[in-house]
Amino acid sequence: MLATLDRATRAYWRLVGRRVDPAGADPWLAAPIHDAPVVGEDWIAATVTALGGVRVEDAGQGLLPDLAVLDGPGFDAAAVHPLIRDFYQTTAAWRMDVWTGWAPPFALFGGLVTSLFGRRVRQLALPIRPLEVSRGLTSRVVALLDADGRQYAAAWLRTLRATGDVVFSGCYKTATLPGATGRSVHVSFPLEHGNVQVFLRPANRPGGGLVLSSPPGRFGHDGAYVLVRHGGAHHAVRLPLHEEFELFVDDDGVLRTDHTLRLWSWQVLRLHYRMERLG
Repeated sequence: MLATLDRATRAYWRLVGRRVDPAGADPWLAAPIHDAPVVGEDWIAATVTALGGVRVEDAGQGLLPDLAVLDGPGFDAAAVHPLIRDFYQTTAAWRMDVWTGWAPPFALFGGLVTSLFGRRVRQLALPIRPLEVSRGLTSRVVALLDADGRQYAAAWLRTLRATGDVVFSGCYKTATLPGATGRSVHVSFPLEHGNVQVFLRPANRPGGGLVLSSPPGRFGHDGAYVLVRHGGAHHAVRLPLHEEFELFVDDDGVLRTDHTLRLWSWQVLRLHYRMERLG
């Protein structure tokens, strides 16, 4: 029954989506796709094989090799606080504590999605109850290197410390969107025969802060997308989901992040992260 639900969901996205070609005319939508119902971290090996490269996992691995890869109009990595730069460049060396706050009308829907899809496929299993994240999240970062030894992307694997359940299994890299002059943070979450992708626009804030946002816009602009594959064809849909990550260092020198998720203009979920460098 659940397999039928998965197929019906992909058929819906094909029906409402537009035909795209990630390997040709639409390279900005190129991202890992999984071939089995349960995702977890199995997609990493397939991605490395396709690259003809290797995977590297160590205590100092970062989501980005250098935050300066995002430099462009509206963003200057040199103006970002050193702790924020260090977090993105050595992410595995940081511990994260998290607090969650669902808007009451959406908590039930979030719980339904997590129950039907997230925990079953071990992907995008958003925590619903605050106590689920009371012991924090584990954080593993695996660099995916191409045949020339360059970092193509990084896998960020996060699980609940209390239960070991997978929360996110994401692929992090950068991409240039159609018509853009700067690069965006490109986060994708592999799923069976598809993925969810989010493109986040970087911007500086006073005091060395950093904001990553996926605002409303047209297809091909920063935002959230679903991509599905059927046979040799790919279809993509822009979603009315908008995220904002505001990273800042507080008065005590502690690195923090406010994360807001909206559906159209309605606030769905707020998360707050406190990050501490290990050692």
